[in-house]
Amino acid sequence: MIKSLRTPDERFQALPAWDYAPNYVDDLPGYQGLRMHYVDEGPKVGAPVFLCLHGEPSWAYLYRKMIPVFLDAGARVIAPDFFGFGRSDKPVEDEAYTFHFHRNAVKALIERLDLNDIGLVCQDWGGLIGLTLPMDYPDRFTRLIVMNTSLGIGQAAGPGFDAWRDYVANTPGFDVGKLMKRSTPGMSDAEAAAYNAPFPDDSYKAGVRRFPALVQTRPDMEGVDTGLAALDFWRNKWAGESFMAVGMQDPVLGPPAMAWLQKQIRNCPPAMEVAEAGHFVQEHGEAIARAALARFNLG
Repeated sequence: MIKSLRTPDERFQALPAWDYAPNYVDDLPGYQGLRMHYVDEGPKVGAPVFLCLHGEPSWAYLYRKMIPVFLDAGARVIAPDFFGFGRSDKPVEDEAYTFHFHRNAVKALIERLDLNDIGLVCQDWGGLIGLTLPMDYPDRFTRLIVMNTSLGIGQAAGPGFDAWRDYVANTPGFDVGKLMKRSTPGMSDAEAAAYNAPFPDDSYKAGVRRFPALVQTRPDMEGVDTGLAALDFWRNKWAGESFMAVGMQDPVLGPPAMAWLQKQIRNCPPAMEVAEAGHFVQEHGEAIARAALARFNLG
């Protein structure tokens, strides 16, 4: 049994623009006793699904501006929290968190919910993990909305990322909400507080501490083989529709990184450039979701 913490429900009361009922599963194969949270809104059968995967150090709340647009188009939205984040349980030991620990949990959720006609919506770690999923389920995934992310294939990520990794490693009690607000001009104090809600104190932040260290920046790191296999899939086998949006102010996964990724995704059209957006491009997500739906002729 993995020792974990569970954030009290009262910390998630009255969050701005977030009135979605929580859903939980606590018996995923290999994760018995760990409770995963996910948003599940819209029709349960017969509708396209948008699987929205957050990254570091956010949670499903990051998609609050995109979810209503998808629902208005008649789609179903599934937005899980990775273990260690949001309303999901939080293993307390850093060593519990590995690339495949996270990846296999999302796979188990997809299979438990028997999702089909999936549009993958991903950014940051939501992409590092999410972009490796369709190759395992080519008949389930039909669409892609990709924002400010990459694939972990063992290549150095540059000095900007190195500085972020060092900051997280050496600042164990960093304020998640303050980081989100600094990265997104115009974010309210209440919205920043919603990003802090999952973490009553630093003991809940092992997952946050761990994610930067897991990014595959060397060839010998766990998940590189998976990332390389996914790269081949996107280059040569992806048959679905794609949409890319880029937060142009992102200093690490901004225009150069996304230009590379766009070239790797078979038949991916030119990116939508969001001039004022930084790394957390979903904070400008309403326009992105509408443009993606228009591209897909949905809604």
